[in-house]
Amino acid sequence: MAQSILDKMPGASTGTVEITDPLNYWGGQRVKPRREKNAEPVFEPATGRVLCQLFPCGSEEVDEAMQSAQTAYLKWRKMAGMERARVMLEAARIIRERRENIARLEVINNGKSVTEALVDIDVAWQSIEYYAGLARTLSGQHVQLPGGAFAYTIREPLGVCVGIGAFNYPFQIAVTKSAPALACGNAMVFKPSPMTPVTAVILAEIYKEAGVPDGLFCVVQGGAETGTLLCHHPMAAKVSFTGSVPTGKKIMEMSAKGVKQVTLELGGKSPLIIFKDCELENAVKGALMANFLTQGQVCCNGTRVFVQKEIMPQFLEEVVKRTKAIAVGDPLLDGTRMGALISKPQLDKALQYVSQAKAEGGKVLCGGDPFVPSDPKLKGGYFMSPCVLGTSETLTCSVILHHLRVLCPIMHHMLHSLLSGHTDNCRDDMTCVKEEIFGPVMSVMPFDTEEEVIRRANNTTYGLASGVFTRDISRAHRVAENLEAGTCYINNYNISPVEMPFGGYKNSGFGRENGQVTIEYYSQLKTVVVEMGNVESLF
Repeated sequence: MAQSILDKMPGASTGTVEITDPLNYWGGQRVKPRREKNAEPVFEPATGRVLCQLFPCGSEEVDEAMQSAQTAYLKWRKMAGMERARVMLEAARIIRERRENIARLEVINNGKSVTEALVDIDVAWQSIEYYAGLARTLSGQHVQLPGGAFAYTIREPLGVCVGIGAFNYPFQIAVTKSAPALACGNAMVFKPSPMTPVTAVILAEIYKEAGVPDGLFCVVQGGAETGTLLCHHPMAAKVSFTGSVPTGKKIMEMSAKGVKQVTLELGGKSPLIIFKDCELENAVKGALMANFLTQGQVCCNGTRVFVQKEIMPQFLEEVVKRTKAIAVGDPLLDGTRMGALISKPQLDKALQYVSQAKAEGGKVLCGGDPFVPSDPKLKGGYFMSPCVLGTSETLTCSVILHHLRVLCPIMHHMLHSLLSGHTDNCRDDMTCVKEEIFGPVMSVMPFDTEEEVIRRANNTTYGLASGVFTRDISRAHRVAENLEAGTCYINNYNISPVEMPFGGYKNSGFGRENGQVTIEYYSQLKTVVVEMGNVESLF
């Protein structure tokens, strides 16, 4: 049951855990692979060692899982919202009770710091509690028609929904997709990222322990081929995907052939705009939160940081100082603030972006190198020092200018004029500024006016998130209105309360997760028309 592997977590340390239990789950139990071939190694990011073997599900296994979910759905959909809520609240209670152990297992599989993982698990149980509350309130509308006739609407479940998760929030995404689905009366077959297959099965066991029908939440493992089988399966009523834009486009195309509903939460290259009238301390904190959570592997990260020129020296001095102070290392230690990237290819990709930025004239103000912790067991891990890429002035010049502004305004003005034409650093047209890196790399760029920075901020195919720091409340709302993104944070960044809808504009996808509106994406509306008199006929 749910505690088998979790019981080992309190004493577990990095590099000691081995996963041998089957990772597939349907029919109320873990299911061994039908064929133990085509195994894919799953690595522990902090050490680089093999954590377990993943056996991708084929067509027969996917069909078994879908059939299991369909059987459970027929039972679950007939339960009253209050009954479903009671079961979901029990699942939330179990997660809350075991949060530390689930978080530690998440860290071992994902590489993020345990401090972050604990927050992720808290968001998960809060999400289930939130949708348990909504499950009790699902209702339709009564419409009065002429002659005593009337109509009413019924909100009904879709059926078996497919969830496809990403590696950056393995447990939380499994909950984010399943909680509203189950609240509406659906079943779900969930495929985690093949890089983080471990904790979704824990969620399946917890749901069973809480009392859902066997098969209501199934887990199938695999990569693109397994995902294709799920999208094409005739029993799938909806596909909810979190991941890259290219994969999202393929999922949309496959789902269209079966006229399946789709929710896509895709990539981003979000702007964070910092005006000169901001509270600088909060702006610096916001920029760090916008770039370095989960080693920078967050789709809504504000990786394009636009800073008004007048405060650029102070901002750079402080943000670089604090970035250098970020504790990188063993993610299971309480003092660690940045763990390991998910894989060696992802680490190499992030480092390559930094190298390319330098080749294109960028200035690395700190970090951007492979990081080797002092602990010998971590030497094979996928660590990187968090990086800040500079703007139109080097850090040294920025600091000098900052101090000259106070000590000698005339000298400050002269030096600033000499340096104003220096443009061999971050620019809007650089690769590191245009493309999603998915690593701990912050690009900082100067701007002059509000109109200019809004135009530059919107000059992207992405539209997932955005942020603005300013004390001017009118400007804050004006900028938020004009930014082309699904979320705009004002004087904060990367907060994720479950009550708040989340999703993108443009190539960042469509549909929403979290919030009350998500009920719309996991249910369908039936209209019933009732005639109380005689039929009026033209024939």
